[in-house]
Amino acid sequence: MTAARRHLLLAALALVMLRHAQAATPETVRFAPERDYGPFVFADDQGHVKGLSVDLLARLAPAAGLQLQTLPAAPLAEQLALLRAGGADLVSSLRPTPERAEYLAFTRPYVNVPAILVVRRTAIPHAQGADGQAALQQLAGKPVAVGAGYAVEGFARERFPRVVWAPVPDDVQALQGVQDGRFDAAVVDAASAAFITQRSRMDTLGSAGPIGFDYALSLAVPKARADLVQRLDAAIVALPLQERSEIQQRWMGPLSGSALMQPAWHRLAGWAAAWLGAAALLLGLLWRRRQRRAARDNDPSTLT
Repeated sequence: MTAARRHLLLAALALVMLRHAQAATPETVRFAPERDYGPFVFADDQGHVKGLSVDLLARLAPAAGLQLQTLPAAPLAEQLALLRAGGADLVSSLRPTPERAEYLAFTRPYVNVPAILVVRRTAIPHAQGADGQAALQQLAGKPVAVGAGYAVEGFARERFPRVVWAPVPDDVQALQGVQDGRFDAAVVDAASAAFITQRSRMDTLGSAGPIGFDYALSLAVPKARADLVQRLDAAIVALPLQERSEIQQRWMGPLSGSALMQPAWHRLAGWAAAWLGAAALLLGLLWRRRQRRAARDNDPSTLT
């Protein structure tokens, strides 16, 4: 069977599940957006929540039988605390970690972006566009910003313990601190670095290269609501590749000229795994539904 035919089959299976979800009254889920994680999710100057993940989620939710209630945007640490306390049902643009997996369930990743080391262009001239890991080794004893509670923070602290890590609420403050001279560098994913530096005209900043860590971003829900993951994964599988590409191009395309995004700045992540995992899930659900129907048909108490 060709890849195209497999994709069509899996999409058809996903549609079967989605039709059952859509037949019921849409379920309201509370979406807790991050305030400053563009181009994936952010609040603009008017407070409107936007981004690649927001557009994708808006497309997936109706197909999954969900109605989104968007909560006020806030830093990631606050939104994760809200989710853990039961005040929200869904967050986007999140990389799975062992700590987060203790209380969250994740969809398949939908985009993959490398983390890079951002410096002032004159700070480490020979490292520009080179090896971010080597550059970090040279920053022993120096202050380097990293997002507080971000997935990369634990990696960075463990891999580069001699760096003086400075946790900040978001990437905007990390990059602003580098430009102002408060930090010698910042660890930020390549897409966010390009988005923020273009938006805020931080022309003095450049990339010292990747640090060996990738952001494979997913949607996440409380573990008690793993059923939402099943529905969202099915919606991801059913979403045509052209629509996924259009959403990604809408937000990533304008950043492609940035030196911070070179040489490879993004790719669709995990679609093959999503198709295979969703297929197994859907077949299992259909089999269990068939078994329950057969049990009801054979139960004398249900006969009239």
